[in-house]
Amino acid sequence: MADVTTPGRGGIAVCGEALVDLVEREPGVFRALPGGSPANVAVGLSRLDVPAELLARLSADGFGALLRGHLEDNGVGLHGAVDATQPTTLAVVSTDPHGVASYDFRYEGTADWQWRAGELSRTPPPGIVAVHTGSLALTVEPGASVLTDWLGTVRDWGTATISLDPNIRPGFDSGPAAALRRVEEQVGLADVVKVSEEDLAWLLPGVDPADVARRWRALGPALVVVTLGGSGCLAVGPDDALVRRPAVRATVADTVGAGDAFTAGLLAGLHRAGLLGARDSGALGTLGPDLLTGLLDEAGLVAALTCERAGADPPTRAEVRAATATREGTFVDSSI
Repeated sequence: MADVTTPGRGGIAVCGEALVDLVEREPGVFRALPGGSPANVAVGLSRLDVPAELLARLSADGFGALLRGHLEDNGVGLHGAVDATQPTTLAVVSTDPHGVASYDFRYEGTADWQWRAGELSRTPPPGIVAVHTGSLALTVEPGASVLTDWLGTVRDWGTATISLDPNIRPGFDSGPAAALRRVEEQVGLADVVKVSEEDLAWLLPGVDPADVARRWRALGPALVVVTLGGSGCLAVGPDDALVRRPAVRATVADTVGAGDAFTAGLLAGLHRAGLLGARDSGALGTLGPDLLTGLLDEAGLVAALTCERAGADPPTRAEVRAATATREGTFVDSSI
């Protein structure tokens, strides 16, 4: 992987799937759009002026070419990407009358899940201060076990903050109990965790999301954030205090990519604040409730702006800064 260092800050490597969403625009007519949760996060980071690399297995087929062009056009580095012989994963996307998306995946034998240990760096890549992963890449075998083992290697490096978004797809797990065991093993390797209320309702039905955030915080992460849809978000940070924030108002076109945009906004804020990097520096442990409040509001704004346009189309940093003048919240972008 090439050096993507920004002086004093470094870059973020995102590891996981880059797939194509087939979005029905009218009955029987579909449009192929770049997608995949990790790929969306990488694009979101780059648009927020954070140097981003995507570690993905990209097919040589036409859909793979579409993905490469999209990522490169958005400034996402592909030095660590793998040239895969398998076909691209496809997701048929539909939305309900409220713009909430659902997905039907075509994934058997596709490129994203065929990771081998030799395809991932065993030594700390130069200039990387954080590694983000999650979603199907940590669910679908045989690649999921390879990536989970690799996260242990990344943790042993001690040079990069590990970020995780489980982004549960129930159809890919044998049931909530098995999925919870898998996810909590991965949570124990992470420093920052973002999870949705919808994920938690399936993993731990009937349990208060705040209680899960505290439970997962005790497993090792310095920060656990739960997004609550239209009700905003909550977080438990290094001081174990619970912070709740309302949602940023938006006129919703659809929710495609909203959670990924929130993740990108959160990581971008932590990056600008200089809180990512070597674990022994203790930087992330200095995150207090005031700064956390601003970072959550800003991540919520990034997600809101994404919801206001169709598809996974996150905003640029300039668009976020312009929007802070017209939205309610404790935003921090202009002060860091």
